Amino acid sequence: MAMSVVLHLVIVVIAVVGWSWMDDTPEAPPRSISARLIAPQPEPSPVVSETDQPDQDRERQAEEARKQAAEEEQRNQEKAREIAAEKARKAEAEQKAREQQKQREQEQQRQQEQARKAEEAKAKAKAEEAAKQKAEAEAKAKAAAEAAKKREEAARKQAELEKQKREEAARKAAEAKKAQEAAERKRQEQERKLREQQLQALAEKARAAEQAEAERQRQAAAAKAQEARMLSESEKYQGLIRERLSRAWYPPSSATEEMTARLRISLLPTGELASVELVSSSGNSAFDNSALSAVRSLERYPVPDDRQTFDRYFRQFTIEFNPRRLK
Repeated sequence: MAMSVVLHLVIVVIAVVGWSWMDDTPEAPPRSISARLIAPQPEPSPVVSETDQPDQDRERQAEEARKQAAEEEQRNQEKAREIAAEKARKAEAEQKAREQQKQREQEQQRQQEQARKAEEAKAKAKAEEAAKQKAEAEAKAKAAAEAAKKREEAARKQAELEKQKREEAARKAAEAKKAQEAAERKRQEQERKLREQQLQALAEKARAAEQAEAERQRQAAAAKAQEARMLSESEKYQGLIRERLSRAWYPPSSATEEMTARLRISLLPTGELASVELVSSSGNSAFDNSALSAVRSLERYPVPDDRQTFDRYFRQFTIEFNPRRLK
C-alpha cells in the first residue's frame, strides 16, 4: 500500500515538471499581416499583393516550428511518463519482491519457531512422562509400604482383639457361673416364698370365701327384704293409680265387658306423664280413645319417693282398661 502511494506521487511530480517545461517555451514574435480590402468583384478569388507573400511564409514557418516544438514537447512528456511508469513498476516489483522475501523470512521464522516449540513440547512431554513414571513408582512403593504397615497393624489389632475376646469370654464365664449360683439361690428363695404365699393365699381364700358367703347371705336377705318392701310399695301405688284412673275414665255407651284396651304408660320421677301408647286395641276406637283420655287427664300420678322402686315399677308399665276392672 505504501509503495503504491509513492509511485503515484512520482507520477504526479513528473507531470507537474512537464507542464512547467511547456509554459517556459518562448513565444513566437507576433505576426504582422498586411492586407488590402478589395471590393467585391465578379471574379471568384481575391488578388493578393506581392508585398504580402513574405509575411505569410514567415507565419507558416513559425506555425510549423511551434507545431514541431509542441510535438517534441509532447514526445518528451510521453517519454518522461513512460520512464516514470517504468521506475514505478520497478519500484513496485522491488517492493513486492522485498515483501515476498520478508514473508518467506517470516514463514521460515514461523516454521523454525514451530519446530522449536514442537521440540520443547516433546522434551516437556518426555520430562513429564518421566516425572509421571517416577511419581507412579514412588506412589506404588509408598502404597506397598502403607499396605504392609496396615497388614502389620491389622495383625496386631487382630491379636489384641483375640486376646480381649479370650479375657472377655473368661470374665463372662466367671460372671455367668456367679450369676447362675445367685440365680439358683434366688430361685430356691422364691420357691420358699412362693410356698409360703400359696399357703397364705389358701388361708386368705378360705377366709374370703367364708366372708363372701356371709356377705352373700346378708345381701340376699337384704335384697329379699328390699324386694318385699318395693313390691309392697309398688302394689300400694299401683292401687292408687288404678283408683284415680277409674275415677277419670268414662267408657262410651257402646262399651261391652269383652272390650279391653292395653296401654303403655311412661312417667317422670315427679309423677308427670311422659307418654302413653296404645299397645293392644279393644276393637272400638271410642273405647280406646276414652282410655287414652283418662290417662292424659291426670296431671300427676302417685309414685313412690324411692328411685329404685320407681325405676323398676313405674317409669314404664302397662295397664288394661276393661269395664269390669282396671289392672
